Amino acid sequence: MASLAFSPPPPPRTRVIRSASSAGERQNLFNRIAPVYDNLNDLLSLGQHRVWKRMAVSWSGAKKGDRVLDLCCGSGDIAFLLSDRVGSAGHVTGLDFSADQLSVASARQGSHWNSCHNNITWVEGDALDLPFLDGCFDAVTIGYGLRNLIDKRNAMKEIFRVLKPGKRVSVLDFNKSTNALTMVIQEWMIDNVVVPVASGYRLRDEYAYLKRSIAEFLTGKELEELAKEVGFSKAKHYEIGGGLMGNLVATR
Repeated sequence: MASLAFSPPPPPRTRVIRSASSAGERQNLFNRIAPVYDNLNDLLSLGQHRVWKRMAVSWSGAKKGDRVLDLCCGSGDIAFLLSDRVGSAGHVTGLDFSADQLSVASARQGSHWNSCHNNITWVEGDALDLPFLDGCFDAVTIGYGLRNLIDKRNAMKEIFRVLKPGKRVSVLDFNKSTNALTMVIQEWMIDNVVVPVASGYRLRDEYAYLKRSIAEFLTGKELEELAKEVGFSKAKHYEIGGGLMGNLVATR
């Protein structure tokens, strides 16, 4: 399967490669929200998610000519940013377990004017069992995905495995803050902004899970510890967006 990710890119609208399936319930959830995912992200973050994603890509260390992986790529925001960064001499693999999200990403790719976005391959697969060879990527990103994975330790092990020595993973997600005020603000935002807005799209239950998923997530310090436990030589977690978001940067 790994060879598929690095083969010459086929036409954009046909570039969805299927491999392993994943956790059914969460997979179905992301399939349901796929049609309005981008609009909701813009509304709920007032466009700030685009700034945070650019920061995550910068922290990944990806550069011209690199082969990079965007895990839990969703509709492709970070993959497109990576595509711009690595250029036509590089290659981006976007992996997600939601076929509907990948269909949106592929359609967006076909409508983009930037020809370098032809360097993206979409792969339907499992972040806990990556269909790639050891040490084959120069950088890995994962935006708002690690929190939703059932086995976060195994996910980090898989990321470590496919990264080249000395290269980085950049993990952007909601921050599980240890600051009481930040926690109150975050919960208030979810209850009074996120869920009501999502309800307007008939997706109340799909977004109500956010508060629980953040509560069950790891703090920045715990993420740093996890990265080092699975083998990363360095790990640093940065709080961004007023502490509501966080970004882990770990070096293999």
